[in-house]
Amino acid sequence: MRSMRIFPAVIIRQYERGIVERYGKYNRFVKPGLSYQIPLIEFTKVRDIREHTMNIEPQPVITKDNVEIKVDVVIWVRPGLDEEDIQKTFYNIDDWKVAVIQLAKTNLRQEFGNLTLDESLVAREKISENLRETLGKMTKDWGLSVRKVEIKLIDPPADIKEAMHKQKTAEQERRVMKLIATGQYEAAVQEKLAIIQKAEGEMEAEIKVAEGKAKAIELVNEAAQKYFRGSAKELKQLEVTENSLKDNSKMILTEKGINPTVIIGELPVKEVR
Repeated sequence: MRSMRIFPAVIIRQYERGIVERYGKYNRFVKPGLSYQIPLIEFTKVRDIREHTMNIEPQPVITKDNVEIKVDVVIWVRPGLDEEDIQKTFYNIDDWKVAVIQLAKTNLRQEFGNLTLDESLVAREKISENLRETLGKMTKDWGLSVRKVEIKLIDPPADIKEAMHKQKTAEQERRVMKLIATGQYEAAVQEKLAIIQKAEGEMEAEIKVAEGKAKAIELVNEAAQKYFRGSAKELKQLEVTENSLKDNSKMILTEKGINPTVIIGELPVKEVR
């Protein structure tokens, strides 16, 4: 608050609002611009209506599970803009900044007292919003508006931080081992699939070869039935000749050429190897 003005002319800046008291009583509201007052009878009080940053030094608080931690908080507060709120900032509270800080400390302890350490570490935004709403309701009668509450730091004891660090390290190692195991499992699955696919491919190839042989036999049988009907003896002679040629067996030359019948009993004319 700027000091009271006793001169006839008073300049109110854009970010200020004022009230004029006559004989110690509220007389009127003063907006930005040039204002006049009666010397020695009237006095003008001016209020800065910009947002005020209020840094609360680290406070020791005890969580629900009896762990003492330190919490650093910043609050942004501004006086109201209208006539009624400006009057409240002067007449309903003596030093509104000190009052807001003390109120914030009390409610800060209460908020963390309802939460465990683990809950506190992950609930900054929720705690900040609860504090803002609570302080906003309590400071309304002072003509103030709590714009924002920010928790800058939650600092557990050294032994708690060390235990948390070990837990985090163990958790990271567990995740790494899980990733390695997952990778090995997936590799084994892929290898198994590859073996199965290879076996299926070989089986299909064998089936096709067998089908080809069966088809060849079928064609031979069809040809035999079509072209060698009634000539079973001649067909047998051809089969015997083929087998003899494949096994490098002896062949008998006769007057009629190579005659398989001599192999199975006819008299030879000339024998060659």
